[in-house]
Amino acid sequence: MFNIPTPLRGAPGRRHLLAGLACSMFLTGCEAPLNLDAVDRQHSEALQRTDFYQAMASNGETTLIVGNDGVVLRSSDQGTSWQRQPLPTSMSLVDLDVCPDRSFIALSFDNQLWHGSPDASQWRSHSLPSSEQMMATACAPDGSWWTVGSFSTLQHSADQGASWNESSLDEDAILTTLQFIDAEHAVVTGEYGLVYQSRDAGISWEPAGSLPDEFYPHASFFRDLNEGWVGGLNGFIWHTRDAGETWRKQPSGTEAPIFGFVSDGNALYALGENTTVLSLHGSRWQPLATPNQPLYLRAGLLVPEQHLLAAGGRGTLLNIQLPKALAASAD
Repeated sequence: MFNIPTPLRGAPGRRHLLAGLACSMFLTGCEAPLNLDAVDRQHSEALQRTDFYQAMASNGETTLIVGNDGVVLRSSDQGTSWQRQPLPTSMSLVDLDVCPDRSFIALSFDNQLWHGSPDASQWRSHSLPSSEQMMATACAPDGSWWTVGSFSTLQHSADQGASWNESSLDEDAILTTLQFIDAEHAVVTGEYGLVYQSRDAGISWEPAGSLPDEFYPHASFFRDLNEGWVGGLNGFIWHTRDAGETWRKQPSGTEAPIFGFVSDGNALYALGENTTVLSLHGSRWQPLATPNQPLYLRAGLLVPEQHLLAAGGRGTLLNIQLPKALAASAD
């Protein structure tokens, strides 16, 4: 099932409007009623073509998608149906994660961290302490909240936003991704090819090699500290098996920018521009069948019965039936 809201190009409201304009230009006194039924129907739908989705997460019972203008979509049936529950902000929600207690945290572009209940019915905002722009968030296995962003800044709270600790890697670079692999190990990537690792739950961070050509990472996924993938512009996907000391570019077969990775621990998928969805087979990426649309995909989630949800620009939400999963083996 592919759900891509389309413009109202052929809707009754648009046809009546054009008819009215034609009458006003050519027939004196000709009038046509303006029919806004199609517009009203669009506004009442959960997915809207003015949406730009940025992140997706699930705690097993509640699945969320977040995006521009405080948009929050909630599903209690693994993405079969959705309810629209926007937060009281006009800012974009740029990242989202699930905590061990099944609650949610969402980062908005005005440096607010929003904490949602497990059913996403209640939210509370917390102001972040730094003036630096935060770009990504994660909830650690111990329940602490983390954000990373410009000037290689890291912030974390161990008491659900009551107090914050802030540090920097002292690099004039934007950290763009953050992942806790387990309770002790975490990885951040950033501008100018930065890759840092922590082996003590984020207390300290050490360089872990660097990406080729000062590559700017839009997305990353690490199975452990040794093996990981980073994606970005031009369809480039870099892979390491030695904790970032060396990187190999894996053939992606596309020049579309890569904006996200989705994994269930075995299979690995990449999401990108032009509704691109790639599946890793061995050391090569192969495209999955998707609508050919000039729309980006950034957020994704694997759901039961071999389905992949992928969300992106202009209210795009794809529900893709996957072929039999193949383990994403290393090259």
